[in-house]
Amino acid sequence: MVAANEITDRLAPAPAADSHESAAGLNRIREARSHGAEVVAVVDGVPADSPQLFSALERVRTDLAANYRVAQVITPTPEAMGSRHANDRLVAADRDAVAVIVRLQKDMSQSDAEAVASSVKDRLHAITTDLPGSRVLVGGVLAHHEARKQVAADTRLSEAIALPITLVVMVVFFRGLAGAVVPVLAALGSIAGGLATLFAFTYFIDVESAVLSVTTVLGLGLAIDYSLLFVSRFREERAVGATPREAARRTGATAGRTVLFSGLVVSAALAGLLVFPSPVLVSIGAAGVGVVMVALAAALTLTPAVLGLLRRRIRPARHQLGDAPGQDDGHFARLARFARRRAVLVMVGVAALLLVAGLPLLHMTLVYKSHLTVLPPNLESRQAAEVTVERFPSLRSEPVIVVATADTGAVRQWARQWRGRPDVAAVGATESMGEFTVVNVTPREASAAEAVVKELRANRPPGQSWVTGSAAELLDLKRELVTYGPWAAVVVALATLVLLFFMTGSLLLPVKALAMNAMSLGVAFGALVFVFQDGHGAGLLGFTPPGGVEIWLPVVVFAFSFGLSTDYEVFLLARIKELYDSGMESDRAVEVGLQRSGRIITAAATLMTIVFLSFAAGKMIITKELGVALAIAVVVDATLVRCLLVPATMTVLGRWNWWAPAPLRRLHDDLSHVRGRPARQLR
Repeated sequence: MVAANEITDRLAPAPAADSHESAAGLNRIREARSHGAEVVAVVDGVPADSPQLFSALERVRTDLAANYRVAQVITPTPEAMGSRHANDRLVAADRDAVAVIVRLQKDMSQSDAEAVASSVKDRLHAITTDLPGSRVLVGGVLAHHEARKQVAADTRLSEAIALPITLVVMVVFFRGLAGAVVPVLAALGSIAGGLATLFAFTYFIDVESAVLSVTTVLGLGLAIDYSLLFVSRFREERAVGATPREAARRTGATAGRTVLFSGLVVSAALAGLLVFPSPVLVSIGAAGVGVVMVALAAALTLTPAVLGLLRRRIRPARHQLGDAPGQDDGHFARLARFARRRAVLVMVGVAALLLVAGLPLLHMTLVYKSHLTVLPPNLESRQAAEVTVERFPSLRSEPVIVVATADTGAVRQWARQWRGRPDVAAVGATESMGEFTVVNVTPREASAAEAVVKELRANRPPGQSWVTGSAAELLDLKRELVTYGPWAAVVVALATLVLLFFMTGSLLLPVKALAMNAMSLGVAFGALVFVFQDGHGAGLLGFTPPGGVEIWLPVVVFAFSFGLSTDYEVFLLARIKELYDSGMESDRAVEVGLQRSGRIITAAATLMTIVFLSFAAGKMIITKELGVALAIAVVVDATLVRCLLVPATMTVLGRWNWWAPAPLRRLHDDLSHVRGRPARQLR
């Protein structure tokens, strides 16, 4: 808990990529302006022309300027407060509320800025003492502080839900407490190690608040998966008569190899995020890889150690495994035979079902860092933003900001052409900031903001200029995804192909895995749109539909979902490959492999789903989106894909499942001989 609080205090908004024009423009504004972050407050419930309100605002202005590290306090003009005919953007349309903007001093550390902002917030709240019946809502820069605290609370809640339920499920699965304790201890060790890794990252890169939940859920899920595989294999070895020591040795040689490949594959998928220039994606990718390595290390060291301590208390598996009649002929083997006998029909039917489930993806809308979509409704910053949008028309749309090197007169003359345009609500006064001139162009509607950005960039003021603001940031991020997304996909695909080839010796099985992972991914994306953009199930999950999906979330879901899908592919293929190398025919190896690993995959997927859905219980909508999308991806992958699509496709491929070009086959055989077990070749 202490470590989590320390990390929370060090989380900071990751800046945009330096290569983005919007980021370059914002950096120039930050360097040139005389103030730092802004605190925005709404004083509601008092008529704007109230003398008491005017006096209260004057006292606030005096106190903040004298006793706080405040650069400027902006309140409505006396003329606007006293006359209905005067126009001021800080007076609400119904004239029953006013806005106050408090600009903090520049060049403060994050901790100092938050402390000053909190003090300013307390002073603004004190206005209600002078104005009985009023309400003060404070937001602005405090939104990030509230978001960080909420993410930490959501993470604690999800862990409190997931760990006890996981323990109960594993007690039932292992028919005893001893076997169930191993995954829980591994999960706790992975969480601790993951938090330490994340804390170390905060000294080198800016880490977004959402990274805490993302990395915790990944480390928790993988630690449970890996230790579950170890304990299950240990029980199987004990069931066929191995001594505890011999069972532990065999488990390390088989399950340990599977876990090693799984960890490398998941890390490779997350490494695809490092291709993007945006620090938020880089921070998630780097932290994710670090946490996976911690989970892998825990699985290969801590889990065997605990297994050794409890080895005599862990019961053998209920049924022995072998080739005798009736053995290895359970539910999953029958499911595999069903898929094999109707291979083409199963392939077409399941593929069609997955494609239909992914259709909502076609109308996905991307949004970016809006307080109205990211923050839960109970937070004060969200409420302040809602009141601002609803009752202050001139503050409804965030302006597009133009930063130019031309002098004020030239920029003012250029800006005149934008007044009166149908998609522009207002053009602000030109402002000189050192060597730069700045002008705000406010779109009439938020939906027109991107079009305004494109028009301004196509028709720039004299000299060098940068067009920035939230709409410009969103547009630049979309271009980044289009530019770097294919490269990230290539990195992930190549790494997956190479790792699965070295595990299986086949070139076709890795290609098949990529195709199936893409189908599972399409379902996860479709669920994101169907649930969170379209709002189906909003009441059940407790959120207000934001009308879109946070722009970086599909990229993160891609990396995580792809890695987890390949994780279960590794679980299954490792067992099938092991049986095939022992001399079993390919079709029979698929049946027995699914029978022996199906229960483990189902249990692992069940536990992983519990973990993901526990994160959906939090209040931050980004955490909900990630949890629901990954839970659906895991369920689809562990049921439709592994139990039906894999046996059907491997039946159609037959002996070609194990094909590879001769040079690659020789390379794999050489490596297999080094391990002491030559691989079978396709004849």
